[in-house]
Amino acid sequence: MPKPSALLKNKRLRALLAGPALAMLATGCAQWPKEQTLRCSPATGPGGGRVSADGALRSTELSVLIYNVEGLPWPARRNRGPLLDQIGEELARMRREGTAPDVLLVQEAFTARGARIGQTAGYANRVRGPRPSDMADPGLVDQDHIAGRRFRKGERSGKLLGSGLYAFSDYPVIAVHRRGFSRHACAGLDCLSAKGALLVRIIIPGMPSPVDIMTAHMNAQGAARVREARTLAAHRYQTLESERFLLETRDPANPLILGGDFNMRRSPDRLEHFDQHKPYNIVRRWCSEPANDCDVRMSWDGDAPWLDTQDLQVFDDGQLVTIRPLRVEAVFDGPETGGKLSDHDGYLVTYALSWPAAAAPMPAAACSGG
Repeated sequence: MPKPSALLKNKRLRALLAGPALAMLATGCAQWPKEQTLRCSPATGPGGGRVSADGALRSTELSVLIYNVEGLPWPARRNRGPLLDQIGEELARMRREGTAPDVLLVQEAFTARGARIGQTAGYANRVRGPRPSDMADPGLVDQDHIAGRRFRKGERSGKLLGSGLYAFSDYPVIAVHRRGFSRHACAGLDCLSAKGALLVRIIIPGMPSPVDIMTAHMNAQGAARVREARTLAAHRYQTLESERFLLETRDPANPLILGGDFNMRRSPDRLEHFDQHKPYNIVRRWCSEPANDCDVRMSWDGDAPWLDTQDLQVFDDGQLVTIRPLRVEAVFDGPETGGKLSDHDGYLVTYALSWPAAAAPMPAAACSGG
């Protein structure tokens, strides 16, 4: 344990610990939105969606926006409140214009104003991610990694913030699963928050199965302020824990969309391990193949654009429903909003969901959100 005098000299850590602590004390005064999931009545009869020319398939579209909103509390960030409000207002404008995404997955909404984005934007279903009390059981983290924790780097201070994850949906949510990464599956300043994963199961009327959608926020690289080998180890532990979370919560009969801030930019080592344990299709990789006929409405540089960003979406087919990206675009990237609203752009993907026309839609009994 470092001497108290040494800790007092570490002004940066004192500020970083004091800020979240003050934010927690202010929670009673802040207007935190309540979770809300609405009951639903799926379509009955022959099924919804468009029918293909040969009558063999039905299909529909689903748009999913992931957005790290940079909702860190003071002193990590200052004056973020008005910009977080503007994000919600911009989404509300998109709703009025009929262009709002069907599903919004948010990262770094650590403050009440960040958490209110979905309510301001008009989403009927609003679900929070894990809190410190929702953390995974220990077991995967090596004892050497645990022993190497440093108080000065925020690794022995406990979880002062939640996950910052939220899922907002226009479609009814019929199941919710959330889990923070285990206490020691982190490195550096990232250990101050309960990063983890959130999975929601939505029903789209007329489809033969629900859609499972998961978001996650994984350990930072340089921003964690510890050596690279330690952040890489933490990222690998989190990849393994999120893999286990998916195995325990995802229904393999359902198509899957996985989107979030995976912090793999310019890190082939992180990506290689991620690919090994999440053998799904990365949208940027899929859409880089001309044969896949994906409408790319954003600037991509280099031969591996999936390594040029922290924010990724990943997809996988269900048993009856296939899923393919139709269009990818950046939103909130500056021009339309008078400047960037976050240190990340929003990443919007529109998917095509297709299934056999003869497949019966889900029965009304399957629609039981509450």
